[in-house]
Amino acid sequence: MSVPTSARARLGFGLIGPRRSRHTVSVEQLASMALPVGDDGMVIGVDAEGRPAVLGINRPTPYDVTLIGGLWTAQVLALRAAATGARIVVETGRAHAWTGLAQAAGGGQPCISLHDVGRVPPQGASAGSPVVVVRDCGMRPPRGRVVSGPWQSVMTLLPYLSPVAAGLMKRASLVGIQRVSPDEAAQIGRIAHLPATATQALSTLADGVTLWCTERDRQFVMTQATDAETGLLGGARRMD
Repeated sequence: MSVPTSARARLGFGLIGPRRSRHTVSVEQLASMALPVGDDGMVIGVDAEGRPAVLGINRPTPYDVTLIGGLWTAQVLALRAAATGARIVVETGRAHAWTGLAQAAGGGQPCISLHDVGRVPPQGASAGSPVVVVRDCGMRPPRGRVVSGPWQSVMTLLPYLSPVAAGLMKRASLVGIQRVSPDEAAQIGRIAHLPATATQALSTLADGVTLWCTERDRQFVMTQATDAETGLLGGARRMD
């Protein structure tokens, strides 16, 4: 028996299902379906209007972040980066300050590893296994053996403005600044070419607030801890 041409065209694809109206929305209705997060990455806080501020930390190109601020903020960012699937590698001279975090993160899976300063081995980062290296090496961090590369970002934490800060800020893709002294604020303002209002605000920022800067954009962000983060790290603080 010959098979009609129209039937032959559908062999292997099953029977034609019932006909229903398509699921469509008007152009005017699209806005109501928008997600509150405007980028791909981890939520690092909220902006002045209360909208989520998102940082894409896992990238196919080298990405360096310099944070002049407190350990609390660096650890919250490390936890949230781990939640995106990144492996967190901490290079630090104060392992005791990170041990509890490393043990608690990952639900028993080793997603945060600690290494002495200058002893970070190659990580083999890839799209399926991105890496974030957190360098908590004091005021004068030595040149790192492991640098940023594809799918491997590096965040350097400086507790205060140090003699090496200007160079790190100029080389960084993103700079975060928390509360500093008025003298430090004036120096940072000159290095980062900040407007006077932003420079003056740096010495009065509340705990948990960071001014994030790129070459073109600046944004004040309030990092608000979740209940789990507060239970592990305590409340937001600038000083450790």
